[in-house]
Amino acid sequence: MARTGKRLAEAKKKYDSAKKYRFEEAFGYVAAAASKKFDETVDLAINLGIDPKKSDQMVRGTCVYPHGLGKAIRVLAIVPPDKVEEAKAAGADFVGGDEIIEKIQSEEWIEYDTVLTTPAMMGKVGKLGKVLGRRGLMPNPKVGTVTNDIANAVKMAKAGKVEFKVSKTGVMCVPIGKMSFGAQKLYDNAMELFRNLVRLKPASVKGAFIRKISLSSTMGLGVKLDESEILEQVK
Repeated sequence: MARTGKRLAEAKKKYDSAKKYRFEEAFGYVAAAASKKFDETVDLAINLGIDPKKSDQMVRGTCVYPHGLGKAIRVLAIVPPDKVEEAKAAGADFVGGDEIIEKIQSEEWIEYDTVLTTPAMMGKVGKLGKVLGRRGLMPNPKVGTVTNDIANAVKMAKAGKVEFKVSKTGVMCVPIGKMSFGAQKLYDNAMELFRNLVRLKPASVKGAFIRKISLSSTMGLGVKLDESEILEQVK
């Protein structure tokens, strides 16, 4: 049986797991339980009032945080020959066409965080579903990773553009930055996420769209947020 660390155990004694807290207060509890050995990622778990079985209620989108994610994003651009220099100039870490596709197929190469491509290349990139799909890396025009404007897509990805998608259980888990950001920067990032999320509310959804929110760190505890505070700011 896994043992609870002393810091986590002590942190659990100081907050009410049934209570909903304002963001800054919730972050204080999460920070108290976080590891001091590395800079943990801070995540939001958002329970949406949707029916994930209905195709018109699947929520998916992207946003660029004002303070980034706190890590370097490795971008792979699979493009035709006439787009290679454009992708390189924009800052893509890996650029190529057929040879990159072959490398991914033969070696199951996945040393990158985001994959971008053009509509003209999607017929070939689609064959990589076995490798990219199961890791959530398959390009999709709905989130801007399939586009002819490769330069802008690369710049957005390097700036820390975050993709989010609701799961089959109606829950969305999204990183909002690093513990070292502090409460204010994480709050700013969270608000940008919610502004983008609220705009994606399906027309067929009735009642509360955002039902529950929890703030947590990589190896720490989860603290419930007061969703009314969040929603009041994004109206």
